[in-house]
Amino acid sequence: MPYKPSKIPSSPYFGSGPCKKHPGWKASDLQSALIGRSHRAPEGIAQIQRLLDLTREILAVPQDYTIAIVPGSGTGAVETALWNFLGSRPVDIFAWDVFGKLWVTDAIEQLSLPTVQTFVENFGRLPDLTQYAGSHDCVFTFNGTSGGVMVPHLDWIPDDRQGLTICDATSSAFVIPINDWHKLDITCFSWQKGFGGEAAHGMIIVSPRAMQHLTQFQPSWPIPRLFRLTKAGEIIQSIFEAKTINTPSMLCVEDAIQGLDWAVSIGGKKALWQRVKCNFDVIDKWVTNHPDLEHLAIVPESRSKASICFNLTAAYCGGENPGDLITQITTQLADLGVAYDIKNHFLAPSSFRIWCGPTIETADLSILTKWIDWSLEKMRPATAFTN
Repeated sequence: MPYKPSKIPSSPYFGSGPCKKHPGWKASDLQSALIGRSHRAPEGIAQIQRLLDLTREILAVPQDYTIAIVPGSGTGAVETALWNFLGSRPVDIFAWDVFGKLWVTDAIEQLSLPTVQTFVENFGRLPDLTQYAGSHDCVFTFNGTSGGVMVPHLDWIPDDRQGLTICDATSSAFVIPINDWHKLDITCFSWQKGFGGEAAHGMIIVSPRAMQHLTQFQPSWPIPRLFRLTKAGEIIQSIFEAKTINTPSMLCVEDAIQGLDWAVSIGGKKALWQRVKCNFDVIDKWVTNHPDLEHLAIVPESRSKASICFNLTAAYCGGENPGDLITQITTQLADLGVAYDIKNHFLAPSSFRIWCGPTIETADLSILTKWIDWSLEKMRPATAFTN
């Protein structure tokens, strides 16, 4: 039995969303937020525009792409994209995690699209992305946190495609660099992952060709007002000019700006990615070399750098239910104030999930591995097989 670690992480927040606030965050720093003021006041519009400008700067978004804040966090952003942009041509949907599979359901059961090709894989595996037909629209998730799998590159998207690509980038924006913006037409994400912002607000980044599509095609279904980007066949330009569809929380806007300012202060996109890679290396090497653990993502090249999912081995479980054992271990660590929310999504296979995003400190992940080692021994079933 290993000794109980004497040191705990400086922060126990290792969940995959909402994620840990950026280093140095303090609630008292939000006193400058425009509380009680209208988001349509000049000061409110200026604050929202600053958030949009910082987003463009850090993500290196091309100047001819437009950016907007939409309701409903990352889910609302993807729904906005599905409801406004799909319907003019067949669509290919690639899914391998919880939310990607929900987009399949929306396309088939809610929008009732006539021609949908689905390429669905089990958790931990990536579909064959080369099956995408460039003449179709395409929906995919860049980084699937519940499957521990990410798209390793965007080379499979043709430059001369006719279709639009809709990318759910909720768990990759500000985490995994996007260097090929010309491959993406509608990119959707929220504030609560990469820089530790608050929930309930989503963002969409729209390419020029997708904006043109909005003026040339009107879906056959009614679009809820919260998702609506056009009116009478015309784009509602104000949405892309720091004037949101509905009222945002200016407290959350200020919090997001401070998170983005932190990202700029450490070196922007490159520095964020460097922190992620260091974090990933700690957990990836630990899991890979651990006798009692195994990665959920089988292929190393597509293994998520931000959200590592892993299982207990069959030998460790010794015939006992792995889900029960994982619950016992994660509950114990949460009760001790060591780690919160490291059990995977309830719709995913029973497994652990550790967020390795840029707001996490590498030293804390190293400490966490020692605590999990200790808990694994403490909870080891009597029936477990040992070498």
